[in-house]
Amino acid sequence: MRHDALTLTTYFGERDRAGGGMLADALMAAYARRGLRAGLLLRGSAGFGVRHHLRTDRLLTLSEDLPLVAMAVDAPEAILAAVEETAAQTGDGLITLERASTAAVAVAPGEEAKLTVFLGRRGGGVALVDLLRRHGVAGASVLLGVDGTAHGRRRRARFAGSNRHVPLIVVAVGAMERIAAALPEADALLGEPVRTLERVRVCKRDGATLAAPHADAPPGWWQKLTVICGEQSRHDGEPLADALIRRLRSAGAAGATALRGIWGFHGDHEPHGDTLRQLRRRVPVVITTVDTPERSRAWFALIDGLTHTDGLVLSERVPAFRATGPGITLGGLRLGGPG
Repeated sequence: MRHDALTLTTYFGERDRAGGGMLADALMAAYARRGLRAGLLLRGSAGFGVRHHLRTDRLLTLSEDLPLVAMAVDAPEAILAAVEETAAQTGDGLITLERASTAAVAVAPGEEAKLTVFLGRRGGGVALVDLLRRHGVAGASVLLGVDGTAHGRRRRARFAGSNRHVPLIVVAVGAMERIAAALPEADALLGEPVRTLERVRVCKRDGATLAAPHADAPPGWWQKLTVICGEQSRHDGEPLADALIRRLRSAGAAGATALRGIWGFHGDHEPHGDTLRQLRRRVPVVITTVDTPERSRAWFALIDGLTHTDGLVLSERVPAFRATGPGITLGGLRLGGPG
């Protein structure tokens, strides 16, 4: 895969500040000022960072500082120019850099990919999910942004108005050849959206083990594990997403974040969730944790024990990762070599 783009992702708290204002606003303003191709701010439903402070919208006392995820995508030189400013503004938090392709790619048999598409709220997210399911991808989820940028123009959600231009993303995972086959129809439907492709490995699907997570990351690389399930998914009667966050925190993971989607599917389930007008409870949830490959083996064993019957479990290699907290610094933001 030819990597012609970088994705910059920052995980932090809703109340984190930068200068005289909020960090979330500072990051989105910086991405707009730099004219980056796409930027997005997502509000998480639960998570923790290197200090292991739990945040969740299920408990009133822990819902005042929910996790946020800021993403930006552009050519490598544009993203690398934004990294220093992002790192300087971010106090406690986690930052990753990941290589991606914005073009159609040559298909290698057996390869799997993650497709991320940036759209406006009325840009066809539900239709794209249905299209991808018809092409047989393993899963796709719509995640709604609360702020963002499109080609340098700020798109912020407001209480009044349709917010039709505020961005969302569709994240899909499946066999590379199935995603590649869907791209021409998707581009015709959406009008050449900003989209990226990254290699992933699907480790589990609805309880069935398909592959082991990556164990051969180049020196200096990190590993991301992602679980995509439904909010109704359970483990021993507890919501699966809550169980994963709680167990990862107790075991000492560097951090984990849960994002609640509004529409999607995984495995053989029918697409379900929100209608983009009001939230319902049959929605997808995406849980992510990033750590060293060695520690991630333990987190995969934990995840494996909780996903007996439901969910997609993904493994990805991350070339740059930095996590910071009081007296804590893990990793750095220098890109690892090709992998």
